[in-house]
Amino acid sequence: MKNIKVLLILWFAIVLNNTVFSQLSDYTFGEGLTYKAKDSSFSMNASVRFQTLFISDWSVRNDDFNNIGDLSSNFLIRRARVKFDGFAYSPKLKYKIELALANRDTDHSGESYYGEGGNIVLDAYLKWNFYKPFSLKVGQFKLAGNRERLLSSANLQFVDRSLLNSRFTLDRDIGASLHFDKTLGDQFGIELSAAFTQGEGRNIISGNLGGYQTTFKAEIMPFGQFKNGGAYVGADVYREETPKLAYAIAFDKNTGVSRSRGNTGLFFPNNVVLKDLMTIYTDLMFKYNGFSLMGEYVYRKTSDNNPRIFDNNGAMTIYSYFTGSAVNLQSGYLFKNNFEVSLRYTALRPYSATISPNLNHYLIGFSKYIKNHSLKVQTDLGYLENEFFDDGLTWRMQIEFGF
Repeated sequence: MKNIKVLLILWFAIVLNNTVFSQLSDYTFGEGLTYKAKDSSFSMNASVRFQTLFISDWSVRNDDFNNIGDLSSNFLIRRARVKFDGFAYSPKLKYKIELALANRDTDHSGESYYGEGGNIVLDAYLKWNFYKPFSLKVGQFKLAGNRERLLSSANLQFVDRSLLNSRFTLDRDIGASLHFDKTLGDQFGIELSAAFTQGEGRNIISGNLGGYQTTFKAEIMPFGQFKNGGAYVGADVYREETPKLAYAIAFDKNTGVSRSRGNTGLFFPNNVVLKDLMTIYTDLMFKYNGFSLMGEYVYRKTSDNNPRIFDNNGAMTIYSYFTGSAVNLQSGYLFKNNFEVSLRYTALRPYSATISPNLNHYLIGFSKYIKNHSLKVQTDLGYLENEFFDDGLTWRMQIEFGF
């Protein structure tokens, strides 16, 4: 792993050197460094970012604010990423490679699933615009599930994503997806996608452990496109001059699921009977003049509506799928001095208490966008309401730096 990281650093240094002393385009902080071949047969944008996080947690004993204790705190590099994207041979053939270097990003469940090379590859795909509004993507990429996951972790409105995302996201997988993007009339945007993937998650080398995964998504933007892809950017940092709305619905079916949360979570042992998981997502993003509102809902069930796992002899095991539903609502207002106040409410409703207790998470956030999302300071204070156990308080502070 250490040698891999050294090679990545050397590679980026070579790219930077070649870019600086050849065709460097006009550069603005946060946009990365772009190189384009003289014959226009190739382009590459290289960028680096990292997040430095401090987090403190307390328990609220017996749900009594007069009895707060059990402090735990941690400093860490939450994320460190290197990204390369551009086109090859033709602007219609695009590529993206994104690598994770922080220890929290590269942690995995063992060499039997991931090999000795670690878990550093996030995205690695080609996207070919082969006919008018139709494109084909092949490789490893984010599946089109909940909106919050499709937002880059660099572009989040809060320090991190919600409980809905951590329990129900589709995350990344390996396979292919077909895309249709078109504007009807003057501004009505419609985007459709269908993906077929392995179903076990990113960087798995052990082959298909169960069945395969299919994902379908439809999205409309009735008032036209957002500025700079703002439908998938947290906060209204680009200050939409007219109201903009994006609404999406997605369906995912993962057959013979070998992990507790679909293509994330705990791997099950070999002697159990695997089930199918079906997940439905719906979400929206609204922005206007510094105000933003994002809402998400998810519902997940097994094929027999029972999340418990049984072994090959029909006996119940200690394992289960994480099923149920969740809602996430968040909103914020960005003042003209680029200071934002935001609120989030997340409700987690697992299928039963044997999986997890019901949780309500309340969060207030404060962000200062020095250069949009490329250089920002964020902090938030959260209260976690637990149905059966002590409640919790969390304070987080994070600096995002990327160029």
